[in-house]
Amino acid sequence: MAMLQVVLLSGGSGTRLWPLSREAYPKQFLPLAGDATMVQDTWSRAAALTTLTPIVVANEEHRFLVAEQLRQIGAPVPDIVLEPVGRNTAPAIAAAALQARAGGDDPVLLVLPSDHVVRDVPAFHAAVLEALPAAEAGALVTFGIRASAPETGFGYIQAGPGEGVRPVLRFVEKPDAETARGYLASGDHVWNSGMFLFRASRYLDELARFRPDILDAVQRSFDAASRDGDFVRLDREAFAASPSDSIDYAVMEKTADARVLPVDIGWNDVGSWSALWDVSEQDEHGNAGHGDVIAVDSRNSYAYSRRLVALVGVDDLVVVETDDAVLVARKDRVQQVKDVVARLKADQRSHAVLHREVHRPWGSYDSIDVGDGFQVKRIKVKPGGRLSLQSHAHRAEHWIVVRGTARVTRDNDVFDLHANQSTYIPLGARHRLENPAGEMLELIEVQSGSYLGEDDIVRYEDVYGRS
Repeated sequence: MAMLQVVLLSGGSGTRLWPLSREAYPKQFLPLAGDATMVQDTWSRAAALTTLTPIVVANEEHRFLVAEQLRQIGAPVPDIVLEPVGRNTAPAIAAAALQARAGGDDPVLLVLPSDHVVRDVPAFHAAVLEALPAAEAGALVTFGIRASAPETGFGYIQAGPGEGVRPVLRFVEKPDAETARGYLASGDHVWNSGMFLFRASRYLDELARFRPDILDAVQRSFDAASRDGDFVRLDREAFAASPSDSIDYAVMEKTADARVLPVDIGWNDVGSWSALWDVSEQDEHGNAGHGDVIAVDSRNSYAYSRRLVALVGVDDLVVVETDDAVLVARKDRVQQVKDVVARLKADQRSHAVLHREVHRPWGSYDSIDVGDGFQVKRIKVKPGGRLSLQSHAHRAEHWIVVRGTARVTRDNDVFDLHANQSTYIPLGARHRLENPAGEMLELIEVQSGSYLGEDDIVRYEDVYGRS
């Protein structure tokens, strides 16, 4: 059996699942279709196919999220290739292929988006094994999902005649409804899943043939990358110079070696709230949801809640409630959620990027109250977590420990605080908070001052490379 290495693509922002998915904490890191997060599910279903460590291509801002989530499920420590800027899938996969070849090997790469649902794992395994001989022989294989409805939200692939792995006749953009019905009736058009199987060298060869500008930029960024433990930080300037293009446009639509294997594996890209409704357990009236939801005389609706949400006399609605935002939409209009995110970004509102609880490498903070000249945060620091040594020009801070042990650095003093103890950090003092114990540290921080923005931080030292 060929050397098979899994590549997890984790660079998406999941804007169509706002307000739950946001730029700083997108859908691949959320438990949308079960108890595990989507990136955890993606690795778990592929793990049995390989003995090699995975390669993850991720946004630099998500590096600790993906490392921690894979660690939680006992995955092998991955090679995490960090994109300084997003450049779509063709450059991302090129960086993964270069990483796969860095040690002199030439594995077959199983490239998987990390935010899809696959319900039939045995069928997925069987599909990969069926496609493997073609990939070993030099084909660039994609997996096409047998269409079950005239879906207008997916791209399509027209498969050549025959059974099993077969030639790709053409790639088709998302169609209108009438065209989609024709594709479904033809039987030879499958949904484009975005999953691929090919040798690392074959992808790089075809990229060099059709888009040498992309490969040149990615190669330069990889050669100039800095290595920090398991992180490969691609050079920002070189990678930013790469054109942004998908693997479909850059390679698959041009190569003579594109192949497709039609499959039925219970696949869903969870690309919208209506798609999440599709894969969720529904009651006898077609309602589905997550959290404390009561539905009365309502049908075919989806609700996601952090607190009690009641639906009364409504049909075909999506209601999503988070700590700082509420979405109400018709189920057939949820694709327009991305327009809400665009509006938020245009208005420079943080709701497009951040949740109220903001995750950091050391833990998280939750802004629970804010007013004129003050802000109150609930801070959680993981065991061994250590904030940067920092100071503020415009605010002072009071820290009150709720549980755990806080080790505090304040200028030249270092001391421990326990539950119900507190301290004061004057304006301008160099300070640091860390958790030396084996349990979560939780504390309340009360800020006071003339400016309370997150950019009022001067970092002098940081174990996470942010100083």
